[in-house]
Amino acid sequence: MLTDYHLHLRPDESDTTFERYFTNENAERYLAAARAAGIEELGVSEHIYRFRQALDLWSHPLWLENANDDLDAYCEFVRSTALRLGIEADYVPGAEARTAELLEARDFDFVVGSVHFVGDGDAAVDHDGFDVWDGDADAEEVWSRYFEAFGCCARSGLFDILAHPDLVKVWGRDRPLPEGDLRRFYEPAVEAILEGGSAVELSTAGLRKPVGELYPARAFAELIVEAGVPFALSSDAHLPEQVGFGYDQGIAFLDDLGVEEIAVFEGRRRRLEPLGARVG
Repeated sequence: MLTDYHLHLRPDESDTTFERYFTNENAERYLAAARAAGIEELGVSEHIYRFRQALDLWSHPLWLENANDDLDAYCEFVRSTALRLGIEADYVPGAEARTAELLEARDFDFVVGSVHFVGDGDAAVDHDGFDVWDGDADAEEVWSRYFEAFGCCARSGLFDILAHPDLVKVWGRDRPLPEGDLRRFYEPAVEAILEGGSAVELSTAGLRKPVGELYPARAFAELIVEAGVPFALSSDAHLPEQVGFGYDQGIAFLDDLGVEEIAVFEGRRRRLEPLGARVG
């Protein structure tokens, strides 16, 4: 089986309206792309900050600008299609109970947990407008802050899938790397993943980014496999033509690691299915 659980029916730009992109016609474009790629289960996981209810969790400037839509209307629309219902929910320190309440009140098939912002402020590892790398940021500090936040996210147990687990590398050579063996960041992260019990996303989205590689890195993925943590497979598509993007490379990566099964979700219950092969 192949899945693509982390995708968005609309681009990230702030002027993309609910009414334009949450239509049966647009959903069918994604589903048709999935069928062409041999993807049997397609799930949508829109950014939680797009919804007014998310302001009960955090009032970050990006969220205040974008929280225009109703989360329940989104759930109702997705349930009217053949898509699995998911959400990409940022981990917000201190808002764990409110996050759990928001998620448990809705009948998601899966929840994708992500870390974009780090530390006590508004800084993001992947957003130019809130760039943690502004100024003379130190690579060791940035990576430490990111993986500290990722560890808290993983341990929280709030999420079914942990998205792009080494997102901090997204800029590739445009940002400095810490010196030495990066497993000093990966090993505590895997311990946190085991504590929380989530699956980890094998995301092909990094192939479209400056870093030009899969999430997670090979050394990180090896530790995840050794720990017996299952992978979920996703493209983080924001356009229909990105559905299943880079799956040939992602599947070969998993095959090379000896991964034979992937995590599949329904009603927030996980099962494992044999890893399939991309077609087309």
